[in-house]
Amino acid sequence: MNVYLDNAATTPMLPAVIDEMLPFMKEHFGNPSSTHAFGRKTKTAIEQARRSIAAHLNVAPRTICFTSGGTEADNMALHAGVEQLGCTRILTCATEHSAVLKTAQHLGLSSEVQFGFIALDTNGRVDIQQLDNQLSDGRPTMVSVMHGNNEVGVIQDLMAIGNCCRTHGAFFHTDTVQTMGHYPLDFSALPVDFAACSAHKLHGPKGSGFLYVRDGLRIGAHIMGGSQERAMRGGTENIIGIIGLAKALQLAMEDQTEHADHIRALKAEMVKGLTASVPGVRFNAGSDQPDALYTVLSVNFPEHAKNGMFLFLLDLDGVACSGGSACSSGSTQPSHVLSALGLHEEGRTSIRFSFSRLTTMACVKHALKAVESIRGAAILV
Repeated sequence: MNVYLDNAATTPMLPAVIDEMLPFMKEHFGNPSSTHAFGRKTKTAIEQARRSIAAHLNVAPRTICFTSGGTEADNMALHAGVEQLGCTRILTCATEHSAVLKTAQHLGLSSEVQFGFIALDTNGRVDIQQLDNQLSDGRPTMVSVMHGNNEVGVIQDLMAIGNCCRTHGAFFHTDTVQTMGHYPLDFSALPVDFAACSAHKLHGPKGSGFLYVRDGLRIGAHIMGGSQERAMRGGTENIIGIIGLAKALQLAMEDQTEHADHIRALKAEMVKGLTASVPGVRFNAGSDQPDALYTVLSVNFPEHAKNGMFLFLLDLDGVACSGGSACSSGSTQPSHVLSALGLHEEGRTSIRFSFSRLTTMACVKHALKAVESIRGAAILV
């Protein structure tokens, strides 16, 4: 049996999403910028997709700018903050995705731009009082905090962070790649200026996503060229990816509560099974708790002779999972998230199991048996 428990890295596309995309591979190939019937057909489809996505977020369609995914959307927001909105400081968390961290660090190399970290409490959540103190100097600032952490599942309070930013006139960007389609998000009610989405995290196609830009906040071109995406991103639109993204979000939101209940039950079974079979097991940053991202379970296993090969052995047993972010899977360094939270310990190893609506209880039970088999096949250190 092959079991896929790495949905925080990417999710399989749903058949209904593929079906929605197929006509735009086979028949509707016109360039959306062309004025003839072929172009008008695809342009209309893009705008219908934009309206559909905007409706799920309770915002105006003009606030949605299609991108190649979450990484581009994060880059676009931070660059706009510094290069177009006058921000001379970027504040983010040491636990952010590398799309934010590396971009912020790059922008911070300028002598005019300061780069700094926001204090986190012992649970990995933003310390609002400390953020308030940091912003109180009035320096034009872009604050970037992800909604749901992709490695350990910490959920941040967007309302509290956003309100703090508004009080001090700071801009607030949030990476919602792990939460879009999994939680109801009403950007008309949230004090958020920018938000990033990636289709392949919610059973859509890779290479498609969007940046939400608060209505009334005008930014210029991120990619120079044509006037596509309201002159914010030049280049012929990825019509196939956009169609798939809109369909995936529609399907996610139609049965969001049912999907969440199903995944929470799977995660609870995983927690129960690991606790019973692995003495000394821990769950990083409270990823087993009800207030954590329900699709992610970050497990800290005690010392064992086969810890160094744990992921490989799980893969041999048909279980696909990860040691952290897929974007840094080739790194030999400890997870920057676990290190920032003080959760990296020599001898112990952390594994991330992540679930989706397509995960079954049989998948979880197979994974639990694989863990028990591997850890029982060697003497504890």
